[in-house]
Amino acid sequence: MNNDDSQVDQLRFLIGGAWRPSISGHEIPNVNPATGEPLGRVAVAGEEDIDAAVRAARASFERGSWRDMPPGERAATMRRAADILAKRTDALAETMTAELGCTITFAERVQVPSPIQTLRYFADLAENYQWEEERVGGNGRSLVRRQPVGVVAAITPWNAPLHSPMIKLAPALAAGCSIVHKPSTLTPLTGALLFEALQEAGVPDGVVNYVPGEQEAGRRLVAHPDVDKIAFTGSTAVGRAIMAVAAQRIARVTLELGGKSAAIMLPDCDTETFVDGVLRMGILLNSGQVCHCQSRLLVPNERYDEVAELLTERARAARVGDPFDRHTVVGPLVSEAQRARVEGYIESGVAEGASITTGGRRPPGLERGWFVEPTVFTNVSRDLKIAQEEIFGPVAVVIRYTDENEAVEITNDTSYGLSGSVWSQDRERALRIARRLRTGSVSINGAPQSDTAPRGGFKQSGIGREAGPEGLERYTEVQSIAASP
Repeated sequence: MNNDDSQVDQLRFLIGGAWRPSISGHEIPNVNPATGEPLGRVAVAGEEDIDAAVRAARASFERGSWRDMPPGERAATMRRAADILAKRTDALAETMTAELGCTITFAERVQVPSPIQTLRYFADLAENYQWEEERVGGNGRSLVRRQPVGVVAAITPWNAPLHSPMIKLAPALAAGCSIVHKPSTLTPLTGALLFEALQEAGVPDGVVNYVPGEQEAGRRLVAHPDVDKIAFTGSTAVGRAIMAVAAQRIARVTLELGGKSAAIMLPDCDTETFVDGVLRMGILLNSGQVCHCQSRLLVPNERYDEVAELLTERARAARVGDPFDRHTVVGPLVSEAQRARVEGYIESGVAEGASITTGGRRPPGLERGWFVEPTVFTNVSRDLKIAQEEIFGPVAVVIRYTDENEAVEITNDTSYGLSGSVWSQDRERALRIARRLRTGSVSINGAPQSDTAPRGGFKQSGIGREAGPEGLERYTEVQSIAASP
């Protein structure tokens, strides 16, 4: 798929093993964010569609066709799905670039390979995990076992249309759960390709169900009495609402919510290393539309001017444009509404007295599509709106600090705690600071996290963990059976 391809409609849902038209019949355009032109039309799930998908998931779970399958057989099916996806990397990357607007290079190198790797990891974990163990203590002997939590509602956003579903689907499948996935209607084509691969790999009918929808569908799914667990990635505001509804029936939840992650530069860090690293992990990555985005840059007073100057230079030089052009660094934002949100934050920063050193505008010559220039704010105090709230766009704020303790204090001075980084030539000092941060993930000098490491947030950045063995455990219930010797 590319910008010149004919329109592609996604008007069917996968429910109970069959691709079927929407019961509600509601459709909306699927828009190319780089041009503002329609890619096709997408069906939007209504309450009846959600009910049908949950019924199918519940029926498959009760039949036990996947739940009772030996873990090794589940793992083999998951590996077949991973192989199918790997063979379709080009189609997946092109489809994602067309409807999300991420650059084709980012899609090919990260957005597609990473979820496939996640699926393989959880297949291996399913095969090797200790599902049962015998424990002896006091006068008793117990068989302690993990069994699947049941029917899982996976609700995911548009910014990572393969990774966000897979970080939920893979452990849920490994555990033996049945799933209803409600993705965003902004990226329905990419998700459909994923579920076609799962179906082709031999996942039994009804175990995976795919119903793109909007808020109405999400509310129905969260409140459905046959949903045992909700796994959600998205905003903190929606996460709060999900918790409130889930509490009514004590449904299990895993929530990965907003972030306002800080990158701490220590005085001994090389300026180019820091600037290039935080740009790569921050506002240039998926146009800043990443929940782990390193968008708060904490810089020592004595290094502030040189860092701000180089950051401005590099951000200004980043090529903005057609995401299918392999020289492009920053593509469009996903929608006109998202661009308006980002522009609102830029206006707020100016109104509150911060200084823009580059960006802040729509790029000249890119009148079509939802583009915003990479933007750098200096003279930012920690309490400004742009320093406290998640912008989800190509906007960085540079904040001064005087010493190590103040850097830690500023980093922890938000309602979020999702990610962060520390940059220094002294690894031990960086580790010491990382341990003081109230955030779920920390990188030293931009190092990638292990595939086996759990991810999630402190404070209002979420509840629970995804990835790693901890991620698998969130899709299980623990049962103890007292057994006589």
